Amino acid sequence: MQLTGADILMECLKEQGVDIIFGYPGGQVLHIYDALYKYQNEICHILTSHEQGAAHAADGYARATGKVGVCLATSGPGATNLVTGIATAYMDSVPMVAITGNVPLALLGKDSFQEVDITGITMPITKHNYIVKDVKELAATIRRAFYIAQEGRPGPVLVDIPKDITAQVTEYIREEPKIINKVTEDITEEDISNALNLLERSHKPFIYVGGGAIHADANGELITFAETLKAPVCSSLMGLGSFPGTHEFFTGMIGMHGTKPSNLAATQCDLLIAIGARFSDRVVSKMEAFAPHAQILHIDIDPAEINKNIKTHYHIIGDVKEVLKRLNKKLNPKEYSEWMEEVQDWKKKYPLGYKENGALKPQKIVEKIYEMTKGEAIITTEVGQNQIWAAQYYKFQKSRTFISSGGLGTMGYGLGACIGAQLARPEKQIINIAGDGSFQMNCNELATAVKYNVPIIVVILNNGVLGMVRQWQKLFYDKRYSATILERATNFVKLAEAYGADGYHVTNEEEFHEAFTKALETNKPVVINCIIDEDDNVFPIVPPGAAIEEVITEE
Repeated sequence: MQLTGADILMECLKEQGVDIIFGYPGGQVLHIYDALYKYQNEICHILTSHEQGAAHAADGYARATGKVGVCLATSGPGATNLVTGIATAYMDSVPMVAITGNVPLALLGKDSFQEVDITGITMPITKHNYIVKDVKELAATIRRAFYIAQEGRPGPVLVDIPKDITAQVTEYIREEPKIINKVTEDITEEDISNALNLLERSHKPFIYVGGGAIHADANGELITFAETLKAPVCSSLMGLGSFPGTHEFFTGMIGMHGTKPSNLAATQCDLLIAIGARFSDRVVSKMEAFAPHAQILHIDIDPAEINKNIKTHYHIIGDVKEVLKRLNKKLNPKEYSEWMEEVQDWKKKYPLGYKENGALKPQKIVEKIYEMTKGEAIITTEVGQNQIWAAQYYKFQKSRTFISSGGLGTMGYGLGACIGAQLARPEKQIINIAGDGSFQMNCNELATAVKYNVPIIVVILNNGVLGMVRQWQKLFYDKRYSATILERATNFVKLAEAYGADGYHVTNEEEFHEAFTKALETNKPVVINCIIDEDDNVFPIVPPGAAIEEVITEE
């Protein structure tokens, strides 16, 4: 049938199972928005307050479901406002398709009003991007974009569509989405045999799991693998939830803000098994001192990650779930070893903890959220101390329950992601744990939450400072607090109420319990402003450039 480019876009979105997109209109996407009006009963459009909020919401939707998140913006500033959200998705391997409008073909390259080369700008932060210059290529391009976003290691793809392409008419023929097969062609029997030999010979194995295990939905296989091997398990920030946080074998996060047991185990193990992880600098710290006594087995879907940061001894390239399945079939059960007993002793000797002094403590707030949600909530975070406290003190049991900007560290990420995750998973309680600095970057998305009655809860850990940067200044810059003391008079309760949300101001544990109880019972957006001390710091912390066993604790 003959359709306009805008209608073809709608039909292609329907082909891909897209039921919701996040966006903001403008001149160069008017044809697309006209089509959205016609398709409004099939594709829900969420009008965010800012294009960056749209990108973060699409990201949160994708992380909460594993499906592709979709965002839409006009040309020029609309497109560039997506860039931070696209980069966030790229760094954390999140499947996203960003659709932008552009000026008509005849005006491209002439510095036309609201024209930017968005494909050039986003080339380093997308898996692939396109500009469509022929309406006959539009459907195929949209289909390729969704395929690329999901195949192999996921990531964002951008499709830029000049305005006249969306108005032109061509033949459209519906197609079923191309099946995305798991990456298994590079997994050889020799690889599996070599890995099994390593595992059999090891006396001190240690499993380090990253976000790739979540993308592969490999939770069950990972648990079986660890329990058969009788090996302790640590996680990167992005890997939280891939292995149950309450499991006996779990030692917590590894790296700069990792637990002392995790960092000691990495230093003393004789075999480090990295699963869906990329050895980021926040995990490894001083590279020459990382896992100095260990052979390293790296299992990952992306060959570009092998030997990129840390030299491995053996590696297997392929889908993590499939690799673990094949290993589990042939792995002989190990006995509970002296190594495991030593790691358990470290867990008893060096537990995560904090000093209580009668004041409202951020760690206690996170523990109360865990207790009052019975560990069943999905937690999004902003970036900074709030992010690490959430990661440390909420015990994530399942994949896709911790949603945070890891690789890029995007302040202002959490609120948009929280909205996207709540719309994706309406049956779940979604809570955004924020710092006051991060929250103010994109607090305008409260208007979005209220407009669509998205019942999120925002818990602000308000210390009146840019906490993580100030902590570094305190520890490593001789307490020279340059531009990190906010000294703002913002009333977050009144701000919430101005947007139409409920707001609570709390200064102690009892007030928090009462406010959070009300928030859980209220089917509307809620902001809880929690006053904490500016000197509450994140521990443990590894100084920059130090070996990861050189952990600074609160003591």
